Amino acid sequence: MVDLSGIIKQLVTERDRLNTAIAALESANNGKGHSTKRGISAAGRARIAAAQRKRWAKVRRAKKA
Repeated sequence: MVDLSGIIKQLVTERDRLNTAIAALESANNGKGHSTKRGISAAGRARIAAAQRKRWAKVRRAKKA
C-alpha cells in the first residue's frame, strides 16, 4: 500500500520551498516588470511616420494602376 501521508508531506515541503524561492525573486525584482523603460524620440517617431506614409502612398498608387 502507498504511504499517502508521506507523499503529502513531501509535496507540502516542496510547495513551501517553491513559495520561498518565488518570494525571494519577487523581492529582488522590487515588483517591477522591467528595470528600465525605453522610449522613442520625437525625431524617431517622425522618421517612422514618414516611412509609413511612403509605404501607404505606394499601396495607393498600385491600386490606381
